Parts: sequence; structure tokens; C-alpha cells
Amino acid sequence: MARGATYKVQFKRRREGKTNYNKRYKLVDLDKTRMVVRITSNHTITQLVKIGENGDETLVSATSKQLKDYGWLGNGKNTSAAYLTGYLFGKRALNEDYDETILDIGLQPAIKGTKIYAVLKGALDAGLYIPHNESILPDDSRIRGEHIAQYAENMDEDEKNAKFANYIRCGLSPEEIPDHFESVKNKIDEATQ
Repeated sequence: MARGATYKVQFKRRREGKTNYNKRYKLVDLDKTRMVVRITSNHTITQLVKIGENGDETLVSATSKQLKDYGWLGNGKNTSAAYLTGYLFGKRALNEDYDETILDIGLQPAIKGTKIYAVLKGALDAGLYIPHNESILPDDSRIRGEHIAQYAENMDEDEKNAKFANYIRCGLSPEEIPDHFESVKNKIDEATQ
């Protein structure tokens, strides 16, 4: 422990590594709604947050758990699910008359093509305006899961059953992921019009 008369203890959330207050102050000064994206070990969470007098207020939210309501058979932690979560979020935000926001990724590293930017691409494709650089977004083929389908086509049945057991148990063949992705996206469009 540090000693001395000038030692100052940091805020608890800073000590725990949960909040970077320098970034937070800049976002608060903008006085705009924020699209807060958090990636957990199993799900993607997206919220539209506004600064309120008594703290942050959540206006609109979408999680990858809610994709099951639209027929999604895959898990909630892959890039396709992240894109669909962002797309669902964008449609809901537009229905609530929010058409512009800024991205808040918190303490997550800003790496090109990651799930965070798949969520961003989904919200952009839904019609939200979010300032961004096009070079950070993942490829459409990766979002649709075409790389998984191509990988699975080159495997024998035993290896495929071992590597894609969770997909097969849910009733989804890995080769069908791109088509399934499009059908879920169309269901979201129909439900949020």
C-alpha cells in the first residue's frame, strides 16, 4: 500500500478495471445517446443509453438471447449473432425514433473486424447513423458465416460431429449457417416494421 500525505485512492470502479473515467468524461460532455456494446463469454448485449440526472438511463436494448424469438438456432457468442443483435437493436431504436448515436465500447480493445464492430455493422445496416471508419467493419462473408460453412464442407462426418456438436444438437448443420442467418434477418425485418 502506498504511504504519504499526498496519496489518493482511485475510484472503486477504476481500481476494479471496470471504468476508464477519462473516456467516460469525454462521452458525457458530448451530450448524445450512446450505443453501449458489451460482449460476455456467451452473449452480446447492446443498449442505447442516455445520461440522466440520477445516472445512465437505458432507452432501448437488445441481447443475443432474444434472437431465439426470431428462430436463431446458433449460439449467442459468434460474429453472426453479434451482427443480428446489432441489427435488432437498430430496428428497435428506429421504432423508438432514435436515428443517431455514438459507439461506446468501454474497456474492450478496438480491434478491426471483431464482434463489437459486427454489432456496429448490424446497427448501421438497420438504418442508424453512427460515426465510424469503414475499414474497421468485418467482411459480409464472415458475418454471414460462410467461412464456417466452407470449413465444414471439407470435413468428414465424424470430425464434423465432434467440432460442431452444439450446432448439430440444436438442429443446425454448419453448412446451412449462411441461409439460416438470412432467414433470421428477414424475420427481424418482418417483426420490426
